[in-house]
Amino acid sequence: MMETTPQTANYDHLKLENQLCFPVYAASRLIIRAYQPHLDQLGITYPQYLTLMVLWEEETMTVNEIAHKLLLNTNTITPLLKRLEAMKLVSRSRGIDDERKVMISLTDKGRSMRENASAIPFKLVTELEAKGLTPTMLLSLKQQLHQLIEGMQGMALP
Repeated sequence: MMETTPQTANYDHLKLENQLCFPVYAASRLIIRAYQPHLDQLGITYPQYLTLMVLWEEETMTVNEIAHKLLLNTNTITPLLKRLEAMKLVSRSRGIDDERKVMISLTDKGRSMRENASAIPFKLVTELEAKGLTPTMLLSLKQQLHQLIEGMQGMALP
């Protein structure tokens, strides 16, 4: 039996083209880049947009609830929320029943931004359709990605 050395071992599994992570990473970066011109018009970043979308669904939430919905740690979301507060898009307050909870609420300015942002998803889908991606394909991809996310959430982290 021939001994495997680093020079003779088959490392095809380490090729970029064989990785699941790379196309997901690249697609994410390209999607964010496609969103950016639309978000620049609103004066917000992509993570701020995601946070506002969560709040447009439910106008007041705790920091922990927002972090959970966005799959982020609270120490990641807190600086983002402080920037949104400085932009007067959200306000922070202590919970009435539990002062340890920080409540995040949309301001009038944050609520009014929803109208301007409402066209963004349609613009992106239209741009993707022009590239040959049908709504059916996009919906299928979205469902598959949700399945991947659910599977990844079940994995133990170090």
